[in-house]
Amino acid sequence: MELNLVQKIAIYALPVIFAITLHEAAHGYVARHFGDSTAHRLGRISLNPIRHIDLIGTIVLPLVILVTSSFFGGAGMLFGWAKPVPVNFSALRDPKRDMLWVAAAGPAANLGMAIGWAVVFKVALSAPQNMFTIPASLMADAGIAVNVVLMVLNLLPILPLDGGRIAVSLLPERLALPFARLEPFGLPILLVLLFTNTLGSILIPVVQVSIGVIDTVFQLGL
Repeated sequence: MELNLVQKIAIYALPVIFAITLHEAAHGYVARHFGDSTAHRLGRISLNPIRHIDLIGTIVLPLVILVTSSFFGGAGMLFGWAKPVPVNFSALRDPKRDMLWVAAAGPAANLGMAIGWAVVFKVALSAPQNMFTIPASLMADAGIAVNVVLMVLNLLPILPLDGGRIAVSLLPERLALPFARLEPFGLPILLVLLFTNTLGSILIPVVQVSIGVIDTVFQLGL
């Protein structure tokens, strides 16, 4: 089904906002569980998207990708970011060990949401097609794609992405500290990967396989 720009925005708005904001809230929740109450004190452990929305990452960038794909063809991978939830890793009970769980919470939240959207898709497919089930199935399709992209992107072992934090936690001390010092170069590395199309070459196959697994498990026919 071919969608115009307004329809795309309507379909993708909720999946994008909740994929990004719940990802961040999950970090804060798990950080509190392991001893750091920074996000809790600042009111960032919340399901209210307004507390997490970043003007550029949550609104402008996804809109630019949607507009570009609508007017110039192609289907760019829709992604973005929210305001990072503040985590004081030194306040965790075991900073190096607990960092893994705090970092993994975001991608885990995206996986959970992708599965949730798959259930919505399955229910919509099982019901008679009408003015409610068709938009629901389109939104669920978008929700699966957006969450899988965010999950895979954030698991890249590049700081300050979650995968980089996980790598620091898993590496032995003699390797973890030098790796952690590379964080200031993380964003330039990501930009180089993006503009050389290397990022897409890395992400797209993993995203396709991940969506394929969800499709197979729930028999969605994506």
